[in-house]
Amino acid sequence: MGRDSVSATLIVAAPAATVFAVLADPTAHAAIDGTGWVRGAVDRAPLTEVGQVFRVDMYHPGHPDGDYRVANKVHVYDPPRAIGWLTGQDKGGGRLESGGWFWRYDLEPLGPSTTGVTLTYDWTAVPRSIREYLRFPPFGPEHLPESLRHLAGILGDERPGAGSA
Repeated sequence: MGRDSVSATLIVAAPAATVFAVLADPTAHAAIDGTGWVRGAVDRAPLTEVGQVFRVDMYHPGHPDGDYRVANKVHVYDPPRAIGWLTGQDKGGGRLESGGWFWRYDLEPLGPSTTGVTLTYDWTAVPRSIREYLRFPPFGPEHLPESLRHLAGILGDERPGAGSA
């Protein structure tokens, strides 16, 4: 991908529909996250459509408050092939302000019980004002592969290299 995005891919031993269902469950996101920053889902309903907003509690030692909450807006919803969301802040009154970055999972069925999963973090649309005080990507190179290994573990894929949650 371009210089304003990073991706990682892992083949998991699970059908694409099963993988998609886990990714569409906000309560699974803390267990998938490879940084440990995602603490838990505030909105627990499964993701079902573009435009849906779900909030998660976060923690980052470099954040001014340590604990904080983000609001994610689903911008890709194509079961069982792709799901993605923009991350931002809930400004009240139903107004979401995106930081300009998004997360996206692309699923490629490779057989009845095997799926290629590509996780992408893209910050192409982050404005200069945010780039002046945040480094992108805000995590190390191990984050995306680690997240995919956590996902594989949730799916019960215990093969060497797939890892576990």
